[in-house]
Amino acid sequence: MFDLTGRVAVITGGSSGLGVQFAKVLAEQGADVAIIARRMDKLESVAAEIRKTGRKCLPVQADLTQTKDIQNAVAAVIEEFGKVDILINNAGSAVPAPAEEMTDEQWDFTVTLNLSSVFKTAREFGKEMIKNNYGRIINIASMHGLVGNINKGLATSCAYHATKGGVVNLTRALAVEWSKYGITVNAICPGFFPSELTQPAFESEEFQRYIRLTTPLERTGRDGELNPALLSLAADEAGYTTGSIVVIDGGTTAY
Repeated sequence: MFDLTGRVAVITGGSSGLGVQFAKVLAEQGADVAIIARRMDKLESVAAEIRKTGRKCLPVQADLTQTKDIQNAVAAVIEEFGKVDILINNAGSAVPAPAEEMTDEQWDFTVTLNLSSVFKTAREFGKEMIKNNYGRIINIASMHGLVGNINKGLATSCAYHATKGGVVNLTRALAVEWSKYGITVNAICPGFFPSELTQPAFESEEFQRYIRLTTPLERTGRDGELNPALLSLAADEAGYTTGSIVVIDGGTTAY
């Protein structure tokens, strides 16, 4: 099951953290991949690792807050591979600030990157999927798109929560609208997983106490624990799964 041989996958935010993990596991399952991010040096390094698996990897430099960059990225992928089958909308960030102190610039940045770029990237790559009547889109949201957060040490904010909640319902809307084109659209809502964004918080004892108190499994997520859901949603076998929101959070949102 979940053989992706012959498929082309695109991963945004593919230069670090979860994006690198996603790109590698998709390649291991047989997909050729394109990784998109702003830092070309890091993209090249990741691409070199992926090519060692025998799969093709195209690094594409792009600022996903710019529509033209997204369109250029689509053109580069189509020129290289001729199609796109799988899109992992993974790029995102957060600006930690209390709601009463958040500036317009901080709000606008978060909304633009975490929500608007997710839609625009899905729109532009979706046009190519529509041509082939096939596609798998997986949006990486967050458990904080479903609930609030009381831990002040985390790099999240009301803007982050709002945008991730938007991604959750954008996923449902696209799933319904694009079902007629053979495109499935699903979302994964991770809990606390290590990344460039979360690492400083993870290293504090206060945060670890918070995890033990609020997470039934009493720990943060580990590398690779998002991969089973990602692979299943990306594969042909998931053709009847669309509009689903898969929460992988150690049980945090269960109570």
